[in-house]
Amino acid sequence: MAAVTDGSRTVKQNTRSTVEAGEEAVAPSLDRALVAQLMAQAKADGVNLTGEGGLLAQLTKLVLEGALEGELTDHLGRDSGERAEDGRSGNYRNGHRSKTVTTEVGPVEIAVPRDRNGSFEPELVKKRQRRLTGVDEMVLSLSAKGLTHGEISAHLAEVYGAEVSKQTISTITDSVLERMAEWQNRPLDRVYPVVFIDCVNVKIRDGQVANRPVYMALAVTAGGTRDILGLWVGDGGEGTKYWQHVLTEIKNRGVADVLMVVCDGLRELPESVTRVWPLAVVQTCVVHLLRNSFRYAGRQDWEKLAKDLRPVYTAPTEAAAAERFGEFQEKWGKKYRAIVRLWENAWAEFVPFLSFDAEIRKIICTTNAIESVNARIRKAVRARGHFPTDQAALKCVYLAIMSLDPKGAGTKAWTRRWKPALNAFDIAFDGQLTTGMTNN
Repeated sequence: MAAVTDGSRTVKQNTRSTVEAGEEAVAPSLDRALVAQLMAQAKADGVNLTGEGGLLAQLTKLVLEGALEGELTDHLGRDSGERAEDGRSGNYRNGHRSKTVTTEVGPVEIAVPRDRNGSFEPELVKKRQRRLTGVDEMVLSLSAKGLTHGEISAHLAEVYGAEVSKQTISTITDSVLERMAEWQNRPLDRVYPVVFIDCVNVKIRDGQVANRPVYMALAVTAGGTRDILGLWVGDGGEGTKYWQHVLTEIKNRGVADVLMVVCDGLRELPESVTRVWPLAVVQTCVVHLLRNSFRYAGRQDWEKLAKDLRPVYTAPTEAAAAERFGEFQEKWGKKYRAIVRLWENAWAEFVPFLSFDAEIRKIICTTNAIESVNARIRKAVRARGHFPTDQAALKCVYLAIMSLDPKGAGTKAWTRRWKPALNAFDIAFDGQLTTGMTNN
């Protein structure tokens, strides 16, 4: 296209000067008149903006080639046609080699400059590199949104004309494993006011496909922000030894104290929490307790049961809650003995929040704080069907949680929602949060 060809020298010169100045090439640094000229010429020639051979692809080619020429100039210490300062020829330019790279605008064929000695190592497009980093980030983003490797491959081919195999996509997503290991072992805050522990079931093929829980510990920091502490795969029958291992791992990463642990009836967990953080309060999720109660009842009784259980979990004191539960037991005990037994078994972990102010009750009596995260995870997991290994499942879940709240709006809302409860926590726990914020 004439406009692109005529403007190539200007684009390359702008790119080279930007690279030499160590600045990031951004749109405002380009000549707007040149951009308008290119757009007008492309329209006149019938060249599309996107797609293979489109204007963006041609501009990408020019910018990449200009930057590579600039890198070679820096490597040799002189521009094309210039002599070395000592008068000797030394190393010099030695033509180009053709290379096709996959970019965000599709496949682009570029001419990579070479030097006589073969010592030039380009940084922008490294040797044997076939994809720009933006493509890798695009694949990771699509994977985090729940697309399978086949769907990602088809999407890139349809929209960008880029042929990226499922094996290549798997290799790209595997690149996050090291990053995931670093995240799983990173240092944590010294004190957390609340840690929610919940799980999402995934299908893992270990001989045969079976449901396996992926547990997540989500903490609220002393500053009111969300912090996902880690991910662990279980086998569905987790005992004291398993939970002791998980909680000790969290403690060894710097968590000296947790004021409250909220969970959903996970057996053996309360005892393990007490061993690791002796002063921590273990609170069962009231909403999950109610849901589990309805499983034992006919649908025709759900509304009546909910009405009669409400005075129990909204009671002003533990004594009042016990009295209301006695009334519930007298009314429903014969018909739904299993519901009564469920609440009796969970009573010790149900009542702690009754001794706190309304601000704390409202925020900790349910795992709603973690349900929104679980919804994103389930969406990504559901699209995959099942996973070949535990690691593949963890990789999918990790990518899903890393893509949460990209614009930060959710974090601000989270902090606003938690501030009143954190003030109440600091009073209820004798200033431990203030101390935690100082030492974190």
